[in-house]
Amino acid sequence: MTHQLGVAPPPGIVRPRAILTVLSLAAFMASLDLFIVNVAFDKIGESFGGTSIGDVSWVLNAYAIVYAALLVPLGRLADRAGRKPTFLAGLAVFTLASVLCAVAPGLWWLVAFRVLQAAGAAALTPTSLGLLLAAVPAEKRLAYVRIWSAAAGLAAAAGPVFGGLLVAASWRWVFLVNLPVGIVALIAARRIVPDSRDPAVTRIPDLAGAGLLTAGVGALALAIVRGGDWGWGSRATIVSFAVAGLLLAWFVQRAEHHPVPIVDPALYRVRSFASANVAMVLFGLGLSGYLLLLVLWLQNVWHWSTITTGFAVAPGPVMVPLVTVIVQRVAHRAPAAVLAGLGCLAFAAGTVVTLTLVGPDGGHYATELLPGQLLSGIGIGLALPTLLSSATHDLPPHRASTGSGVINMARQIGLVLGVSIVVAIVGAPVSYAATHHSFVQAWWVMAGADLAAAVACLGMSPLSNRK
Repeated sequence: MTHQLGVAPPPGIVRPRAILTVLSLAAFMASLDLFIVNVAFDKIGESFGGTSIGDVSWVLNAYAIVYAALLVPLGRLADRAGRKPTFLAGLAVFTLASVLCAVAPGLWWLVAFRVLQAAGAAALTPTSLGLLLAAVPAEKRLAYVRIWSAAAGLAAAAGPVFGGLLVAASWRWVFLVNLPVGIVALIAARRIVPDSRDPAVTRIPDLAGAGLLTAGVGALALAIVRGGDWGWGSRATIVSFAVAGLLLAWFVQRAEHHPVPIVDPALYRVRSFASANVAMVLFGLGLSGYLLLLVLWLQNVWHWSTITTGFAVAPGPVMVPLVTVIVQRVAHRAPAAVLAGLGCLAFAAGTVVTLTLVGPDGGHYATELLPGQLLSGIGIGLALPTLLSSATHDLPPHRASTGSGVINMARQIGLVLGVSIVVAIVGAPVSYAATHHSFVQAWWVMAGADLAAAVACLGMSPLSNRK
């Protein structure tokens, strides 16, 4: 059975809640991988001797860069060829690549398999939302999108704890855990989820543009990560920044003139969409940087085990689904700009509280780290689902899937920048005083990014979360 996006399927054939469960499970798995790998960051570096924090950062960055670049083109290819086959293929690739990551014999093999894993995630994420939007009645779409978006919050809550438990055995288990979840999701999706496609999509998207975006963001990340080692005024650093600027400018130029661009410039004429994307890049930057700093502090300064680190990081993410449920009930009463802006401010406040209270010995976790984590968790629960859902709500139905890909691309670009900035600032300090100073600097940068995100939220339409 196929039907256009925006046309409800015949009653009795489709079970929207079952479809929501299956598609949210896939989204949960893709998001869970990020938070689990964060906890495994140090152990991966130890496993492959002679690697620097900058080298290991590519385990995170390679995934995020490729994921960001392929989200939109694969989403559009799915609109043309069929969303369900693309979703199933992406889920299968992601699951297989997870197993390959688990058996990687070296760091750069792991990075290569993470690229493959990212390609699978980029295929399953926009198609899962497109399938969901096509399968549910129009009046329920916004609520279902918020629930689908909340899967990322649940992954954030479960990831640190699962990661800590799994890494205690081996960091390789953080990838193997995707195997049973992937198999269950594949079987369920084949049986429950109906296919859909957009008959208006007849041309292949700008794959060369996707390559330019990948190379441009990669060059930017390389310049930020290696700038401290090379010297910020060195030829290599300047060349890397220049190459990044040229490639990204070329990407923008192609988008203006290509018949099927990766990012349609017309989308950014929708005020809520443009503002939500700017806010998402900045919020993603602050979020990824804050979480990585937290894990590195617990494991390298307080010398806590991965299990203890996982449980210590969990309280903040646990707040996310709780806040999301509350937001779901009050969202129709408050403008999206207000909810998202308050979330960004709460996250910035949590970051400032953390950098103000944190101490050297780890003896006062409840007073040093917990308050900031709870505030940051409230911020994520307010901001993330609101930005994701409101960004697509004002778009025409036939552009909702593409809009979802673009807003998720913005989040991934923010993640790359956050990780890269943390690596550049923290480096490898040799004393507690130097470590504390570098971490505080990095946390201030993350707080500043989220304050800027709150300002960007002001540009969102106050009615963008209303029907």
